[in-house]
Amino acid sequence: MSTAAQTDTAHAAGTNYLNATKGLKSWIFTLDHKRIGIMYLISILLFFLVGGLLALGVRAHLFSPEGATGMSNDTYNQAFTLHGAIMTFLFIVPSIPASIGNFFLPLMLGAKDVAFPKLNLASYHLYFLGALFFIATIVFTGLDTGWTFYAPFSTDRAMNGVILATSGAFILGFSSILTGVNFIVTIHKLRAPGLTWRRLPLFVWSLYATSIIYVLATPVVGITLLLLIIERAFGVGIFDPALGGDPVLFQHFFWFYSHPVVYVMILPAFGVISELVTIHSRKHIFGYNAIAVSSIAIAFIGFLVWGHHMFVSGQSGLSAAVFSFLTFLVAVPTAIKVFSWVATMYKGSIVYNTPMLYTFSFLFLFSIGGLTGLFLGALATDVHLHDTYFVVAHFHYVMMGSVFIGFLGAIHHWWPKMTGRMYNETLGRIACGLVFVGFNVTFFTQFVLGTQGMPRRYATYHEVGDIEPQLLEMFTLLHQISTIGSFIMAAGLFLILFYLLASVFKGDKAPDNPWGGLSLEWATASPPIEHNFEGQPVVRRGPYEFPEIDPMIK
Repeated sequence: MSTAAQTDTAHAAGTNYLNATKGLKSWIFTLDHKRIGIMYLISILLFFLVGGLLALGVRAHLFSPEGATGMSNDTYNQAFTLHGAIMTFLFIVPSIPASIGNFFLPLMLGAKDVAFPKLNLASYHLYFLGALFFIATIVFTGLDTGWTFYAPFSTDRAMNGVILATSGAFILGFSSILTGVNFIVTIHKLRAPGLTWRRLPLFVWSLYATSIIYVLATPVVGITLLLLIIERAFGVGIFDPALGGDPVLFQHFFWFYSHPVVYVMILPAFGVISELVTIHSRKHIFGYNAIAVSSIAIAFIGFLVWGHHMFVSGQSGLSAAVFSFLTFLVAVPTAIKVFSWVATMYKGSIVYNTPMLYTFSFLFLFSIGGLTGLFLGALATDVHLHDTYFVVAHFHYVMMGSVFIGFLGAIHHWWPKMTGRMYNETLGRIACGLVFVGFNVTFFTQFVLGTQGMPRRYATYHEVGDIEPQLLEMFTLLHQISTIGSFIMAAGLFLILFYLLASVFKGDKAPDNPWGGLSLEWATASPPIEHNFEGQPVVRRGPYEFPEIDPMIK
């Protein structure tokens, strides 16, 4: 029997990628991009749980000025450092590309798999290996340098855990590079017949821009972390001023990677929102070409703005002015996307389901995060707000309020396709409301804390400078409100975990196209068969118009 005939027979028998083969070994060594995407998703969510619990510990400690939990300053430093490092390197950076991207990129292209399936599996194993180094850091040594590993903190010989954690981040960088290379080649070489560049789903465009940043920016931080490891292990003076090194050099290297990686985090979320807006508004996307080109523009400009993180580092006034201008410039292609999404919804037949509620949440939260970034991009206001809770709030509105909300929207949008089951729509809306309200209560108050001078990363705040009793009272109230908000958000997230897991066992069977989507992933079964399609998809129409499946092409 031919492979095509076997595929048809398997589909008729109800076989899909989840049950085509059985056993733990079949998952650990699978070459199926869908299974690798699911393994990424489970791993990413587990580390999000760890990072989230550390965040709740930090917020609980700040409930009172002297520290409500009684943890020492060193323990507090380790908690927020590991929270930041785990959330950044193990959750936010790989979240959408590695899980949702791995699962759906070949489906959206009409391909059987990614270009290099074995390389794809290797990237997951490297991710897991790098994660083990972070787990070892938590269990055996701890880490309190801050998630950026800034020198001179990370060059302090008495500081434990730096080599372990930076080695883990170094390995994770290789995982990102392999994923980026795989995605670029897949998009170039494995598109279905007729799927031209101007017909690609916008989520694919966002993954393409993200992959370019992966490949070009990640080696920089890899070399930087390797230099840091060499300095600590062999006493070579690179960043440590006591050895003749330059700590500001570390900042340049780190932010040359880390600001482009902000767009590694946010660009896939942009792509998700582009998909959700058009499908759940029942309307063709407005400004397709502009949105696609703006993704590439953001990736390009993102390499030029790293210096706005260093306005108070002593760089020249001219350099600061140039970086400030470029920071404002990157807002232009970003605004193109936002206005295009709003225009798409205008006079659309909007369906107010859970994915669309996350789309609305994203637009609200990202607008706040983006606009407050302009305050930090302006020289005069950044000097005042630098290293205050204003920066913490802005960062979380962009990273958590945008990337994570986009991630949740993607999970709810594609969950029926991934699992073949529908979740409880009522619980989904309630959970979205809890997350949205909890997030704003948690972080909007921190904008006020920052403008009033509350420094970030302080374990206690009863002796912040020459604090006046009235200001201390305000700090205490705002911190308490923020802490209450974090637990409201946690309740919403645990509710999401409950009903998604319940849907796997008791949810209604999902139709192949529950939302009426028009891209290629909706033209296959729910959940997809092992090789994605029973025939070869052929695209003969423009973007977001339903494709045809040619059963004669296997």
